[in-house]
Amino acid sequence: MNAPITGSGLNKQWVERRAKAVSRGIGAGAPVIAARAENSEIWDVEGNRYIDFGGGIAVVNTGHRHPLVMKRVYEQLEKFTHTCAMVMPYAPFIELCEKLNQVAPISGEKKTALVTTGAEAVENAVKFARAYTGRSDVIAFHGGFHGRTNLTMALTGKVLPYKAKFGPFAGGMWHVPFPVAHHGISVDDSIHAIEWLFKCDVEASRVAAIIIEPVQGEGGFYVAPKELMVRLRKLCDDNGILLIADEIQSGFGRTGKFFAMEHFGVEPDLMTCAKSLAGGFPLAGVVGRAKIMDAPEPGGIGGTYAGNPVACAAALGVFDAFEQEGLLEKAEKQGKTIMARMQAVKAKGRGMPIGDIRGLGAMCAFELVTKHGGNEPDAAGAKALAAKCLERGLLILTCGVYSDTVRLLTPLTCSEMVLNEGLDILESAILGN
Repeated sequence: MNAPITGSGLNKQWVERRAKAVSRGIGAGAPVIAARAENSEIWDVEGNRYIDFGGGIAVVNTGHRHPLVMKRVYEQLEKFTHTCAMVMPYAPFIELCEKLNQVAPISGEKKTALVTTGAEAVENAVKFARAYTGRSDVIAFHGGFHGRTNLTMALTGKVLPYKAKFGPFAGGMWHVPFPVAHHGISVDDSIHAIEWLFKCDVEASRVAAIIIEPVQGEGGFYVAPKELMVRLRKLCDDNGILLIADEIQSGFGRTGKFFAMEHFGVEPDLMTCAKSLAGGFPLAGVVGRAKIMDAPEPGGIGGTYAGNPVACAAALGVFDAFEQEGLLEKAEKQGKTIMARMQAVKAKGRGMPIGDIRGLGAMCAFELVTKHGGNEPDAAGAKALAAKCLERGLLILTCGVYSDTVRLLTPLTCSEMVLNEGLDILESAILGN
């Protein structure tokens, strides 16, 4: 077990300095300060070791400082760090767009635009959809998370902490329920809600796009039913609406496929990616059908730092890692290990009560509830479990509309030994051993 994190050491000093220097609006999940990291482990400034089951919020699927990623980064650093891709283009930007076009599960000719953050990617996906369709409005889902800019906050379906105090938001954004069986929301409910929107609030001919996370991220790791995706595709086709898959958290191997949409057999028109795209460097993108991606006027899409050359080089290293190390197969195996362990812990029927356990590939989560066999969310329990795990040397993250869900985003490169060590700590914290 690590040393106590509430003592008078370096962690405490840095946490106090942070409180004085950093905006309160920028949250901090752990009261410790990172000093270095390698693969699936992090060490704080006092030398305490933590197994990382958070992955920087799904950013380091290839682990911290993967050698193939770092090799590409160092090589690019020796050449140049910035020209602005819109001023003087460079090879890593073009190579990465080619790679994304190859792996995106969309048929026909594709093109890509690179930006810097996930919110930028979502906002630009809406711009592409509006430019192509000549329409304005967008439909999103309750519990979805799409970013913190004004427009993406309007799309996000969770108030606290993302929307509180920040309105009014961009207009023309509509929300419908996301199907969650154990909360009594069916696929029929979701589709009927869209149909009622068309009857009561906005005509279908004004809707440019429907945006959906194949697996909700901040909303609680709910996996979209295949039936929903199939019916959304038909609804979009029938009404001239584009389907946008937000793969920012679910992409880059997290679900055992390169993109989660591959599980559904349904093609989106546009896809957003970020997080693990560049193995820890800030980079995001929109991939889509070429005719849609070419709809804006030249200069309408971009940004000073969009597609930074060092970040593009890192992303090419991420592709190297996937190709050389079989990370998609590792994701599938890791997910099965995690799900089996959590089911076994729940079956013991003691300690902190566990509710629904769910996941797709290595994108796994479970709910904390107020009593065994119950369904009432326990946000305080989830928060307490995260604190208990941190004290024992394991970093986990919570999420969900009710803040009751623990999500596990272990790097896909994590060794079996370290994975099982982390699961042992998690089990011990849940059972109170």
